[in-house]
Amino acid sequence: MQGRTHTCGELRISDAGARVTLAGWYDNLRKVSKNLGFLILRDFYGVTQVVIETEEMMAKIEDLNYESTISVQGTVRERSNKTDTIATGEIEVVPSEIEVLGRCRYNELPFQISRSKEADENTRLKYRYLDLRNPAVRDRIVLRSRIVADLRASMTAHGFMEITTPILTCSSPEGARDYLVPSRNHPGKFYALPQAPQQFKQLLMASGFDRYFQIAPCFRDEDARADRSPGEFYQLDMEMAFAGQEDVFQVMEDVLPPVFSRYGAYQNVSEAPFRRISYTDALEIYGTDKPDLRIDLIVQDATDCMADCGFEPFAGQTVKAVAVSGFEGTRKVIDQLCSDVEVQSGNRVYWFRLDENGQFVGGISKFLTERKDRVVESLGLKPGDFVGVAAGKKQTAQKTAGVLRKMLGAVCPAHKKENCYEFCWIVDFPMYEIGEESGELEFCHNPFSMPQGGAKALEEQDPLSILAYQYDLVCNGVELSSGAVRNHDPEIMIKAFRLVGLGEEDVKAKFPAMYNAFCYGAPPHAGIAPGVDRMVMLITGEESIREIIPFPMNKNAQDVMMGAPAEVDPRQLEEVHIRIVTPEHS
Repeated sequence: MQGRTHTCGELRISDAGARVTLAGWYDNLRKVSKNLGFLILRDFYGVTQVVIETEEMMAKIEDLNYESTISVQGTVRERSNKTDTIATGEIEVVPSEIEVLGRCRYNELPFQISRSKEADENTRLKYRYLDLRNPAVRDRIVLRSRIVADLRASMTAHGFMEITTPILTCSSPEGARDYLVPSRNHPGKFYALPQAPQQFKQLLMASGFDRYFQIAPCFRDEDARADRSPGEFYQLDMEMAFAGQEDVFQVMEDVLPPVFSRYGAYQNVSEAPFRRISYTDALEIYGTDKPDLRIDLIVQDATDCMADCGFEPFAGQTVKAVAVSGFEGTRKVIDQLCSDVEVQSGNRVYWFRLDENGQFVGGISKFLTERKDRVVESLGLKPGDFVGVAAGKKQTAQKTAGVLRKMLGAVCPAHKKENCYEFCWIVDFPMYEIGEESGELEFCHNPFSMPQGGAKALEEQDPLSILAYQYDLVCNGVELSSGAVRNHDPEIMIKAFRLVGLGEEDVKAKFPAMYNAFCYGAPPHAGIAPGVDRMVMLITGEESIREIIPFPMNKNAQDVMMGAPAEVDPRQLEEVHIRIVTPEHS
């Protein structure tokens, strides 16, 4: 039989009378009698109805399992019972020949193809090749391909050159665990898969390339979340020479909105320039450095009017409050809200209301009655307002109030805009912080960022007061990317690392290529790397990042389809000088 002449989504009423050959998967059969049935043939492009009208033709398919691949040669005719639910709903094909191309040898499928999204996730991932046959699943991957193609085209139009950087490199302290690759030719030494092309793209700037980008694979040995896939992910990595923060912002504000507008599940997208919010203001106003600006609620400081109210959990603590109108939740709903906030933040929240008579009721109201006017004025309360309250050390209170704000936005539709993408830049991050585990001064984010104020700031300011030219791009409460103006001056780099206890020799040893390259004269440069996976997840409106990755790992970083990670042959371990030491169980 000749190759297919048309796809299963292509034929129309204008093709009536034509001789055609189709090929695809045997989707299902509605058998009416021994010589009449309606077969649905499905391929990547759509479905076509094939009408079986003879016993001979029925005999060819009635013992065939669904999902076998077949070729159908026949004549197109107008369909008597037309339907507009499929693109080919006005026609059908009367076959003269059916050939089995690839037989499905299983009578039972692990799930019905069209309903695969209802199956257990591990089952879906084990049979991902079947899951991807479901048009609803497949279309997400198709959309991802189109989005990536548009991103590439737009970056090229903005004068960026796509350059690939190495996958096998050296281990680098970039905040997450490396995946290590043992070297066969160099016993006891290891390559590492790159957590990001950070050093290579900066070296490209030092090499004289002006604008670089790539859809870069990144590898981090970290746990899964709804918005993070374990193992590997992809980012739109870019860097610009002779550029600063606003140059990066302008490019991203040109590149991203058209893609979100063209493919997004929501119609409205923030216009450039995106709102700029300092890191300090973000924590103070929204309780997070990833604010969802669709929610119009804000976090207010209530320390002055509540900390000394006599309620023990507030004593000596920072107190933050979120006031909301129109929330009429029952006590059961409020208790569940408070419980959910505690689970997510690790800290308790409290509440009270200002009723229609202007009196405090519920929750902790009895501790606030005597200072009602002061609290009402401080928080700007109106009758009917619900107030959620968090207390603790400043960062704890802010974080808890941020979670509360987000959850109140979810249950109060009047306070959350729908059908939109709200972008913002978080800027002016601290250069340093005190590490939670070490108790010592550490870099807050990227150690290669330029401190605001340069060498003078490093020499004269309290390290915790130094700000960096670092920025995050946030959309609808999801961090799409971090970026920075880079520290391209070796002397400033040495001063910056010295504050965290690393001397000049340490810097030279840990980052020899970059340090030496900068000593030969490097341009000021800046960059960013929005996550492609998170971007597509936002655009499609999916809740799980695994829905938009062709072959994702499960939550435990396992590829249940391929069986990875897996044991390897002992001879392979010998070749790379590795010996397995099984941990002892006490």
